[in-house]
Amino acid sequence: MRSEINKILGNIEEALENPVILTAEKPLVHKKEKSKFSISNALKIEEKKEVLTPILPDKEAPQNHFTESDLQQEWLIFLEDLKTTNSLVYNAINSFKLNKIGENGVEICCPSKTAKSEFSSVSAQFFNHFKRKVNNYHIEVTFKMDTKLKKEILTKRKIFDKFAEINPVLNDLNDLMKFDFT
Repeated sequence: MRSEINKILGNIEEALENPVILTAEKPLVHKKEKSKFSISNALKIEEKKEVLTPILPDKEAPQNHFTESDLQQEWLIFLEDLKTTNSLVYNAINSFKLNKIGENGVEICCPSKTAKSEFSSVSAQFFNHFKRKVNNYHIEVTFKMDTKLKKEILTKRKIFDKFAEINPVLNDLNDLMKFDFT
């Protein structure tokens, strides 16, 4: 055992007297690269003010005539396309009514402000296509709130209640039979 310890100590003394210098082809320590995402920059709140300038049509832009049927036809085509691509927006705006007013006016009747806000996300797409189609770049759009356009979902219970208003005997029958309208 002693001989083994002496052997190890001899190897250590020899290593200390003749140090071996190792060289590497590549540096062993890499420089730290700064992250592309900085938390301190993300925490700084920057107020960005978007200035929207309405683009007014040139006096020289085409101003061809379009008819009510042109408007209705393009609206139906747009709704069919929207039905397949974005059903949420389609369900919000499919009850809108578009009417031609004057030579270059379009009035949009919508049932609520939320439906109008959903329409604002796709209105540019529709009107840009429509303006190119009819070659009229002077179209003016106005909105009108019309609560008559709201679609009410009729359940079996609501249908029964409407019939019960007409014929009160149905309420007695419901009390006797305990109808299930679920």
